[in-house]
Amino acid sequence: MITAEPSNQPIDKSVPAIEVEHLTVSYGAVPALLDVSFAIPQGQLVGIIGPNGSGKSTLIKAILGFLRPDVGNVRIFGTPVERTRKLVAYVPQRGSVDWDFPVTVEEVAMMGRYGNIPWWQWGPSKADWEIVEEALSIVRMADLRKRQIGALSGGQQQRVFMARALAQGAQVVLLDEPFAGVDAATERAILSVLENAKKSGRTLVVVHHDLATAAEFFDALILLKQRLFAFGTPLQILQPELLSEVYDGNVRAFEHLRRVIEEKAK
Repeated sequence: MITAEPSNQPIDKSVPAIEVEHLTVSYGAVPALLDVSFAIPQGQLVGIIGPNGSGKSTLIKAILGFLRPDVGNVRIFGTPVERTRKLVAYVPQRGSVDWDFPVTVEEVAMMGRYGNIPWWQWGPSKADWEIVEEALSIVRMADLRKRQIGALSGGQQQRVFMARALAQGAQVVLLDEPFAGVDAATERAILSVLENAKKSGRTLVVVHHDLATAAEFFDALILLKQRLFAFGTPLQILQPELLSEVYDGNVRAFEHLRRVIEEKAK
């Protein structure tokens, strides 16, 4: 298992992996998030759900420190996000990546090591390459290490960026719709990677749009529509009345989903 630590400081297991307090983020005069607060325990796989335009990607970017909030704070393991960037990795949406760029699978994974290579060192060390090799093995992409990323399937591309996050040694991984546009088999492969990362102690937060699979995939769900509507287990969140309010839909449209969730909970 990958043991690279991005920080020399031990992590207190009692503090939340992510704390968001009264977070408000605006684009110009338009608020995308309003007074959002929650705390995610360490070692959980958490989904962010909500309708289009609800602020899911904005929340991810604010946690990463890519966006400056109007109000509020984000802490990673009890420390302001600005001081913990090496602890956090990001797997972007596939549509935001230039897949024609001439870079191979192993070169993308090695990008995760760059922040750990001393300025005086002439390129990656043997240990860096061993970490990259292990990361590629975990996501089952080692056999394709020399393949150009544009020649991969959508699911394979997602797994390569997950390898980059693992190679970085990050303890928190944020993923923006990793299951979008992939088939069922690839979905299962990605989920297996996420579950293995969780077993290693990492905390994963995933923007997700498919309510039908949300109960099966995640330990907890964040239900978002500009404001935080609810944060809890899938059984607590995937209630027809609550979903109808957030998604502006008829309660009956969610009754079948509720029955499925109750069956899984038995």
